[in-house]
Amino acid sequence: MPPNYTLEADLVIHAKWVIPVDAESQILENHSVVVADKRIIKILSQDEARKKVLAAQTVELPHHALIPGLINAHGHAAMSLFRGVADDIPLKEWLEEYIWPLEGEHVSAEFVQQGAILACAEMIASGTTCFADMYFFPDAVAKVVLDAQLRVQLASPILDFPTVWANDADEYILKATQLHDNYRNSDLVHTAFGPHAPYTVSDEPLRKIAMLAEELDIPIHMHVHETAQEVEESITSNGMRPLQRLAKLGLISPRLLCVHATQLLEEELKLLNENGAHVIHCPESNLKLASGFCPVNKLLKNGINVGLGTDGCASNNDLDMFSEMRTAALLAKGVAGDASAVPAYQALRIATINGARAMGLDHKIGSLETGKFADLTAVDMSCYNSIPIYNPVSHLVYNTQASQVSHVWCSGKLLFENNELLTIDKLKLVETTHNWQQQIAN
Repeated sequence: MPPNYTLEADLVIHAKWVIPVDAESQILENHSVVVADKRIIKILSQDEARKKVLAAQTVELPHHALIPGLINAHGHAAMSLFRGVADDIPLKEWLEEYIWPLEGEHVSAEFVQQGAILACAEMIASGTTCFADMYFFPDAVAKVVLDAQLRVQLASPILDFPTVWANDADEYILKATQLHDNYRNSDLVHTAFGPHAPYTVSDEPLRKIAMLAEELDIPIHMHVHETAQEVEESITSNGMRPLQRLAKLGLISPRLLCVHATQLLEEELKLLNENGAHVIHCPESNLKLASGFCPVNKLLKNGINVGLGTDGCASNNDLDMFSEMRTAALLAKGVAGDASAVPAYQALRIATINGARAMGLDHKIGSLETGKFADLTAVDMSCYNSIPIYNPVSHLVYNTQASQVSHVWCSGKLLFENNELLTIDKLKLVETTHNWQQQIAN
């Protein structure tokens, strides 16, 4: 090493703003992130970094904000092939008359693989570096993710009834544990149990899932209190609300991710807080399906961790986390009747570190801090809609478009640069997607 340098690295990124999403809510101007062996090893002022760091690669981002890679904490990646296939229909009808029949006709390992490639391409290009996925054939998604070099947590689906993936709850659970065994040492592929919803999984499998999740130290990812109808039907069939039933079965713990949670009573907020459970907010899907409003501001005020997800493309219809973050922030204000609810930096937390915390991965990802994986998204802030700049975090939340993403790294590997995917074949992806479109349309 030349005498003037004191630190060797694989990569150094010099950015106009580095926004770590750390405990201090810092906005660091003219700073640099230093990466070695997949991880962040230093965050320094640019002056100091230029003097001290000898890097194999240097990236200059003079008009950019560098943020943690966005974390899409709930979705169904393969359903990107169903984008726009059944719009403007109430949830129950949408599921029972359109989505489930389409899945029965088309879903296979090949379908899931192709849908996951399309989803990964869209997520990478819009700044997402980690996503949670709940869908059939999760092993096919794992292979796609490893090829794309993205990060995922696979919530293996569990239901009482047969599908193309398994015949009964025991087989679903067995496949979930096998998937965990296959990827337990992977940096990129993580696992979780994915019981679909309280109304599709009976008591005994849920008890078994609670026990195995504790034993394997993995999360439980579940649609909970998505609609008023779900809650009413639970009271009719079980004599209690879904969360009350889950509490009785021992599922409400720091392992539980409650997806949607649009129907919550004050005592249920207390229950989630006392047991350390998380909520994953999917505002655009909830709005499109008229499922209700997640009380995000109340959740946060009650000390409940809230992450952000897009849900699947059949009900969103995109995987754009910048759009999702903006909708979440604005909707929270409207629902709370308070313009100060969920300010910009808090919204950015919900889209990054909070999702990582819910997934049990916050010690590895979700913020730009020494020792964490170098999952990074660079956003070009020189566009017309982003000037003048008084507060870059305000712009990231309230007016940034996904098209402003210029670079994406996962574990220090460059996946996207200046509108080019580097780990996915775009031409092949478009061709195969068109082939699936013709099959589904017919």
